This record gives sequence, structure tokens and C-alpha cells, in this order.
Amino acid sequence: MANNDDVPSYDDISIFLDICETDGFRSTAKRLGISPSSVSEKISRLEATLGVPLLTRTTRSVRPTEAGRALANRLNPLFNEARAALQDAASSQDDVRGLLRLNVPGAVMVDILPPLIELFLQRHPDVRVEFVVENRLVDATAAGCDAGIRYGEHLAQDMIAVPIGPAFQRSALAASPAYLKTHGIPAHPRDLLNHDCIRLRFSSGAVVDWEFEKDGEDLTVDPQGRLIVGVDAVASAIDFACSGNGIIYTFENWLAPHFATGALSPVLPEWWTGFDGPKLYFSNRFVPAPLRAFLDLIAEQRVKARCESNP
Repeated sequence: MANNDDVPSYDDISIFLDICETDGFRSTAKRLGISPSSVSEKISRLEATLGVPLLTRTTRSVRPTEAGRALANRLNPLFNEARAALQDAASSQDDVRGLLRLNVPGAVMVDILPPLIELFLQRHPDVRVEFVVENRLVDATAAGCDAGIRYGEHLAQDMIAVPIGPAFQRSALAASPAYLKTHGIPAHPRDLLNHDCIRLRFSSGAVVDWEFEKDGEDLTVDPQGRLIVGVDAVASAIDFACSGNGIIYTFENWLAPHFATGALSPVLPEWWTGFDGPKLYFSNRFVPAPLRAFLDLIAEQRVKARCESNP
């Protein structure tokens, strides 16, 4: 039975939410700089206070129970708002400080986000930035992040999205000149079924689709991958293509530097597909000071890009 005379401490609840995110006592202990036994003690105290088990423990993993998951889902937004309020209290109008936590796909960590963050850190030396990199669709706010970055994600009613990085991108196909000389140049996407192909796989297990369009014709080709590489190691996949191991399909902006050096040649460029660039999304219910400062930087860079493209 729950001990109704005791109110769970903020620290105990915070540690519980961290475990739900990291899936382990040791990970939480390392992140918070305390011992695993101390983490276990705090969780046991919280469960005793509430009178219900919150976590299922095994020798290999820790998972929230149904009650624990429901509690975490309700508390995460509240704790995010509390953290935002505390950060705002610690920040004056001209002195932004605190933590900016972003949930992002690996795609934006290659060449879109790093230059923005570098400039952001230069302007706000008292701000810390943490990236939670994952490619599956998540609720960034429920995951304890201030904002998320995704491509074409359906947003809830209380979410706001702003473009970040290029407004428009393309998927491109490429191979080394040596590979094309030996194996020939495909004349149609269907020809790819007879080529060595380098496929990328999401962390979810799904292989990235090869989609093409031309003159109103849309098609998807699913060639057998001679090499299959996780999206988190896309740089290695591109290196394989540069070394002549096959044809690769990925973001044009990732391949452009290799087109410039001649290490890779465009393949079927008339079939490349375009799509909207990434967007940063966040809850309109609260915007902590570091996120507000980051949004200001994004808006400034967007205006600068328009001015440079239309001198």
C-alpha cells in the first residue's frame, strides 16, 4: 500500500524518468555521476512511496511497467516545462544559459546542423547542447528534449515547425568512374537490378527505399544490396562507392563534394527525386531561453541565405 504521508522527491522522479530514457541503472548512474546502487535505492524508495512497481528489472535490461510507462508519459512534459522555467529564471535578457537538448536524425548531423551549432555555441558560451540521435519517429517533447528535427513529420496540434537548413533537397545516385567503366552506365532505374548496389538501413531495420521520378512517372526500385550499411555509418558507405564497390543512393548534398573531386559520378540524374528539407519542431506551450536563442539564429541564417541567393 502506498505511503500517503510521503511525497516523492523531485530527484527520485527525475532519476526514474532518466532510466525510462536510458533503459538502464548503470547508464543513468554514469550520466548523473552517482553509483548504480544509489540509483536503485532511489527507485525502490519511489516505488515504496507510490505503492506500485514502476520498472521491470532483468539481468540484461530495465523496462517500465505499464504503470511506470503511463507515469513517465504524463510527467515528461511537466518536467520539461519545469526545466524551461528554471532555465529562464537563470537567464537574463542578454545572458542565455542552460541546456539545449535536441532529438535529431543522423542525416542532419553530417553537414546541416554542425555549422549552426558551432555558431550558436560561439554566441552563447554558457549554453550546453546535447544531441539525442535516432532515426525512428518519436515525440521529442515526451522524450525529454526541447525540440526535434525531422523530415516531413506529421505534427501534433500544439507543435510548431520551422525550416532548418536547405528548404529543398534531393536524393541522388552515384558510382565511381571505375565502376561505371567496368559495369556500364544504367539507362533506366530498372537497370539497377543488374548492378552491385550499396544499400542503407535505418536503425528500425528497414532498408532505405530507392525512389525515382521523371516526367510524371514515379517508381521504386529494390535492388539486392551487395553491401548494406547502417545509416549511422553513411560516410563508410560513400567511401565504399568511391572505391568502386557499387552504386549508392543517398542525399545529393552528401555526394556533392565527391562529385566535385571526381571520386564519384552522377547516375541517372534526370530521375533524382526532390523533397522538402528538414524542420525543427517544438511545443508552443513552452520555449526555454536556449531554444529561443537557437530559433533566433535559425531565422537569421534563413534571411542571410535568401539575401545571398538574391543579391
